Amino acid sequence: MASATLIRPRFWLPVVAGIGVAVILGVYGRLHEPVVTADVSGFLKLQTLKVWLATAVAGLLFVQLLTALGVYGLLPGGARVAGVHRWSGRLALLLSVPVAVHCLYTFGLRSDTPRVLAHSVFGCLLYGVFVTKMLLLSRPGQSRGWGVPLAGGLVLIAVAGVWATSALWFFTTIGASW
Repeated sequence: MASATLIRPRFWLPVVAGIGVAVILGVYGRLHEPVVTADVSGFLKLQTLKVWLATAVAGLLFVQLLTALGVYGLLPGGARVAGVHRWSGRLALLLSVPVAVHCLYTFGLRSDTPRVLAHSVFGCLLYGVFVTKMLLLSRPGQSRGWGVPLAGGLVLIAVAGVWATSALWFFTTIGASW
């Protein structure tokens, strides 16, 4: 049965769409001329805000992990936590978009250091996998298979990678104060 799922277009079309989103973001980020900020004090305040927003997103993705385990019966909670799962995901997306738009517009896809390159790749991967997960969820019967949990796990990995290469780095080199 699993091999039949792999052949169906309704499984692969969301995957191809997600890959397309990731590639488009990467190409745009690479070709777009980054906008340089002249005001260093304002820039640091904006970076600090982005770091805290990214940390909130990472926290919400931890909630997503716990509630997904409940939805799939691996932790107590069952269907009762499905609403928390949906709303924590919506809030995480809402908080992540301004951070991503600013990063993409101000910095683009860069490869100055391995950390910066990893951050750029994780960011593109995050939105590509997110699109895949949402499209898989909209397909009848797909939420019962392994595609949605796999996509959700990849979203979690991408957020962890983005957070580790940005917020964690910021906290350990700049500090955690406003």
